[in-house]
Amino acid sequence: MTSASVKGRSGPRRAQEKGPPGAAARDRAAWFLVLPALLPILILSVGPLLYGIALAFTDAQSGRTRSTQWIGTLNFQDLLHDTLFWDSFRIGLIWAFGVTVPQFLLALGLALLLNQKLRMRWLARALAIIPWAMPEVVVGIMWRLVYNPDAGILNETIRDLGLGDGRDWLTGLATALPAVILVGIWAGMPQTTVALLAGLQNTPHELHEAAALDGAGAWRRFRTVTWPAIKPIALAITALNFIWKSMNWRPIGPSPGYPLIH
Repeated sequence: MTSASVKGRSGPRRAQEKGPPGAAARDRAAWFLVLPALLPILILSVGPLLYGIALAFTDAQSGRTRSTQWIGTLNFQDLLHDTLFWDSFRIGLIWAFGVTVPQFLLALGLALLLNQKLRMRWLARALAIIPWAMPEVVVGIMWRLVYNPDAGILNETIRDLGLGDGRDWLTGLATALPAVILVGIWAGMPQTTVALLAGLQNTPHELHEAAALDGAGAWRRFRTVTWPAIKPIALAITALNFIWKSMNWRPIGPSPGYPLIH
């Protein structure tokens, strides 16, 4: 075999490896189309995130304009011995798990219910997303009225039922944490419900019919047909909910270890 024949055969192979003609130009055009949406993310999100990580290794303090110095991992070493941090971390985990798990279970039950052929189903679906459509300020004001120690709906109901005189639900950690967990479940459940309902509606109805013909009950149909179909959506929305809830807490308050959860 001559060298010319080898070159003749290797030429098309190299051209095939490089891709079809014009592929590089299309890639550059795609980057130009994505760039307007990518720049704000890089400037407003990624940039501040990297800057904040860099500040963690300096002696920078909020509100102080003096020059900062590099101190390495000293801040993290101090954090490991800070009891306020560990108390807040524990409460944050309770908050995140206490909202995410019941919220998913209730949203799954509501999505299964709304997926059935019920009368006025459109109205039930519209009412289910009302907490999602309400601004956070309105949600805070509404639930503050519910937990009001003097004339709140909750305390008035307790008094009417003869169960006691009620209490101030938002002053002590023993009652404030369950109270805000309840608010978090109520406010975030519509989003999880909508995501799970979309997954349920994309499940082929023929699979349920085939399972029913095989004698499978409701629980077996859910375990073998429904859950495998919505499992990717369930895992994704649960992970996002846990991340969002984990980010929505910070230690602050009149005494060490008392958190104000947003």
